[in-house]
Order: sequence, then structure tokens, then C-alpha cells
Amino acid sequence: MAFNLDNVRQLQNRFPSLGLIGNTPLVELRLFADELPDVRILAKVESFNPGGSLKDRPVLFMLAQALLEGKVNPERTILDSSSGNAGIAYAMIGRVLQIPVELVIPDNASDERKKRIIAHGARITFTDGALGYDEALREVRRRYEGNPSGYFFCDQYSNENNWRAHYETTGQEILTQSNQEITHFVAGVGTGGCITGAGRRLKEQGVEIHCIRPEEFPGIEGLKPLGNPDDIVPEIFDDSIVDEYWDITTEDAYDMCQRMAHNGLFVGQSSGAYVAGAYKLAKTIKKGTIVTILCDIGERYFSARLWDPDLLA
Repeated sequence: MAFNLDNVRQLQNRFPSLGLIGNTPLVELRLFADELPDVRILAKVESFNPGGSLKDRPVLFMLAQALLEGKVNPERTILDSSSGNAGIAYAMIGRVLQIPVELVIPDNASDERKKRIIAHGARITFTDGALGYDEALREVRRRYEGNPSGYFFCDQYSNENNWRAHYETTGQEILTQSNQEITHFVAGVGTGGCITGAGRRLKEQGVEIHCIRPEEFPGIEGLKPLGNPDDIVPEIFDDSIVDEYWDITTEDAYDMCQRMAHNGLFVGQSSGAYVAGAYKLAKTIKKGTIVTILCDIGERYFSARLWDPDLLA
């Protein structure tokens, strides 16, 4: 069945909490204004979504379409894997819709995100974090194959409504809020939905798309390195839209998180990686308007060493 945007809007009108998803603010980051006066760096603050992250957008779109197509109901459990933020979105939206949710999550996901998922009543199966996020992907498929009639496997890595959410909302909001002045967009690959969907919308207007590529180990939670032949590449990720890749280390991401905190913005490590990439890009272009994403908020990482005193500058 063809995607129906009106169905998403109707669901948001029916459930006021879901109406809070999207239309997040676009703010200017002035951390580098003195050094790079001719480059503006703007960021979408996705912690304003009710689930606290960017992931509310695609999960809403995927579940709205599944409801429309009759693929999900209170007798069939929503199933997917997540590093945490999508899991919160599934748990929150599933609770609103009164549909059970089961999630497969690496056990090294932050305690804050695990507790938020449990608070909404979702069930969690943990995989060994040392085996990486790809092990959660393998386990969720094993669970679905063991009971296909009992689950709706949403599969955010291959679900086309993931990237469509960002094409219809994130990308369009960026164009509108930046007054069409954006010249470069910086994001990374978790599921590939944001960079693919928003990137396609922005590419139509001549915007360059730049992709963050984290190191394989210790890695940056929520982002795929894509540098190993054995890495599972999300089916929905469209690498043809990427103009350039930027290698960002965990230290780069952590340092930028600290720098942003000292300037009043408290974000997670993927956001730090994005801004670190935007900064590197800014130093090469000298002039332009870069937009990136602040995916979630720093409170989600108190238990993940991001804000440990010995790491603070």
C-alpha cells in the first residue's frame, strides 16, 4: 500500500502526545563564529520530541503505516532491535497505541535508555555488547523467524517508511527553517534513515550531503562505522547521495560534547560526532551554511562514561 502522510497526521491529531513529534527548533551553533565568521552551523534539536530523540519521527511513520495496512494490532507484538533511542520511541508510541512492544538491545546501551523503555512497559532482550550492534540485528531476526505470526517485525533497517519520515519532515523543516540557505548537510548512519531521507530532500535543492564515519572500536553508540566488510549495511541507506565521508573518532565526539556543554548545549555522543564533522567541514569550505542534527540529550549518557569527571576537560 502506498505511503499515506495524511494517516500520520490523523494519528497525531487523535493522540496529542504524538502531535508533539516533529517541528523541532533549528538553532545556530556559535562555537566557531570567531574562528570561521563566514560559515554558519545550524542544528536541529531533536531532544524536543516527546521521546527525547530523532527516532520518534521514523517510528511514528513506520507504525502509522503498519496500522493502516493492518499489519499490527494489540494481539501482535511490535518487534525490533535498537541501540536505545528507537527503542524508547517504540515503547512510548506502542504504549500510546496500546500495542505490546518487544526490543532486542545490546547490554552496553546506557542505563538511562533501558529504564525509559521499561517505564513504558516494553520487554527487552539483551545481547552481548562486546559483539557489537550487529549481534542485536541477528538476534531480532532469530526471534522473528521463531514466531512470525506473533510479531510485527518493524525492521527499521529496511523499512522504507523510516527514510520517508525524514524526507517528509526533517528535510523539509530544514529547508523551511533555514530559509533555503543551507549549502551542506552533515549526518551519519545508524539505520540510514535520516541521512537518506533528509539527504534526498535536500539534494533536490542542490545541498551537499556529508556523512560521519566513526571508528570501529570503541565506536560511537548509535552510529555504524561501515568500514569493515562484515558490517551489516542498512538496506535503506542510499550511499549515492553522499558527497563526502568524514572520519570521526570517539575522542573527537567526546571532546565536542564537552565543548558544547561549556556553551550551554547538553547532547549525546552521536551529536558530538556530527558537530565535530561539521566543524571539520567548515574549516575546508570557509563560507556557507551547514546544518546538522543534535540527535538526543546528554542525560541519556550519565552511565556510559561520557560525563565521568576524569573525562571532563
